[in-house]
Formats: sequence, structure tokens, C-alpha cells
Amino acid sequence: MLRRVKSEQFGADARRTADEVAGDGGLAALARLTETISALEWRRTEIIGELRRSGQVSWEEIGRACGMTRQGATRRWSRQVQATSFGTAAASYHQGRPGYPLSSVEWLVPRRARRVLDLGAGTGQFTRLLVEAGLKVVAVEPSGQMRERLRVAVPGAEVLEGRAERIPLEDDSIDAVVVAQTWHWVDPALAEPEIARVLVPGGTLSLVWNVRDLAEPWVADLDGILHQHSRHAIDTRPSVGEPFGPPERMEIRWSQVMTRSELLDMVASRSYVITLPEEVRSLLLADVRELLEAHPDLKGREEIALPYVTRCTRVRLG
Repeated sequence: MLRRVKSEQFGADARRTADEVAGDGGLAALARLTETISALEWRRTEIIGELRRSGQVSWEEIGRACGMTRQGATRRWSRQVQATSFGTAAASYHQGRPGYPLSSVEWLVPRRARRVLDLGAGTGQFTRLLVEAGLKVVAVEPSGQMRERLRVAVPGAEVLEGRAERIPLEDDSIDAVVVAQTWHWVDPALAEPEIARVLVPGGTLSLVWNVRDLAEPWVADLDGILHQHSRHAIDTRPSVGEPFGPPERMEIRWSQVMTRSELLDMVASRSYVITLPEEVRSLLLADVRELLEAHPDLKGREEIALPYVTRCTRVRLG
């Protein structure tokens, strides 16, 4: 009986809040409600991520709290929880994530571009290259912890809160948009028209990923350790729909020289590692340390060249 009374009270409170936001109704009310629902859904995802990282709450309990089954909750939020996990490891992310080859910037950003948006900028690995290329850069990032590090790391960029599905910029205000290591987290159905909105006619959307080169035996062994609990397949050659034109693609092979500590930071910053229970995460990191100590290609080396393939895609607004 008490649970039903509480549920009814929550329902009444939610209805009252919705009425306050909607006001007298009309299109303006619809826009306000849409903004509020988006913000509430984002906050719910953050809370679910916090609960999962604590290791004390099951998907079944989360599903029950959200009025759905365990399977429904897992399908809806497990990927989003990974996508919002990076803020808790912002320091490791900043230290361990690789940069990008300069030639990728030259290919991804047209020469005529002056104002460029780095979307999902993280702690600024790609943002820094854009600023150093003499571009006027706007960096949009949803995580507050990541934005704090980004502002310090790349003071020449304008840093804003936002995400691909809701960009805090005016129409036709950007010459080129770059999405580095982030497109697999966004909802293309919402992000593509939003990006098209902020781009000038003929503007460019560019997508880029760094992928570890598994042709190197020790890198393949490292990959096996990282994905022993889960494997998140990423499409690094995605299609982008209208109003964008056909894709152009390029690959660049290069190596990032890292210390052992930086490589461990790289591992710790992966979303599928961040979201593991603490005990499992500690065991995984111990396995990586053992690989660094025992593998014949790594043993006794303080600096390690980690080979990457940078995969680039660009499309032009039709």
C-alpha cells in the first residue's frame, strides 16, 4: 500500500512539473517540453551509469525502477552507459589516448574552412591539432570533467557543453565538422540533420578513428586481454545519409611512442574497461602489466611503439 502511495505521489509530482514546463501550451510549450525531456533522459542515463559503476545495482533492479524488464534496460542503456563513462577516467583518457597524424587533419578539413567544430572533443587530442593548424575551433563535449581538461589543454579553442544530437550553435555557422573517435556513440538519425543544420552549404563532415594494428603480435595479445569480458564492434567505415553526399575514405598507418604508464592509462580509459566492476578491472590491468613484463617484444623496454591505423571518412553537405 505504501509503495503504491509513493508511486502515485511521484506521478503527481511529475505531472505538475510537466504542466509548469508546458505553461499555456502551443508550439513554444512543445519545444520547452522537448528540451526538458532530453535533459531528463540524459540525467537518467548518467544516474544509471553511476549505479552500474558502483557494482552494487543489477540491470534487473534498474529495469524495475524504469518500469521495464532487465533485457529492455540492458538493450536501451548498456551502450549509453559506456558512452557516458569517460568523465570518470578523464585523467587516464587525457594521458593515454593517442594523438592523430598531422596528415589526417590536412585530409579531413578542407583548405577553405575557417571555423571548425570538433564534436565530442573529449580532452582535446584532435582539438589541439585543429588549433595548431590556424583554424578557429569550437569544441563541443557533453562531459563536464572532460571539458575542464580540454580548456586547460587547448586554451585556444572555444569550449561548449553539448552533444551531436543537440549542438549549441546557430544555423549555417560552421565550415567543417570533425568527429574523432566518437561517431559510434551518437544516434545518426538525430545527429546527421543536426550537423547539417550548423554546416554552411557545401560544408564537410569528417569522421576519424584510431584503430590498433592487430598485425603486430603483441598488439593482438593486448586486444585479447582487453576484450575477454566484452567486445564492442565499431564500424569505422560508416555510411552517412542524406543530405550528405557519397563518402571519400583514407587510411594512415603510424605508431604512437608511449611509456608503460601511458599505455596503462590508454587501457584504463577504454569505455569497456571503465564500466567493469572494480575487481574485474583490477585483474584486467594486472594482465596487461604481466604482458608488458613478459612478452619478448616488450620485456625491458620503457618506451613502446604502439602501431595504429587511422581510418578517415569525409562527406560533403549536398
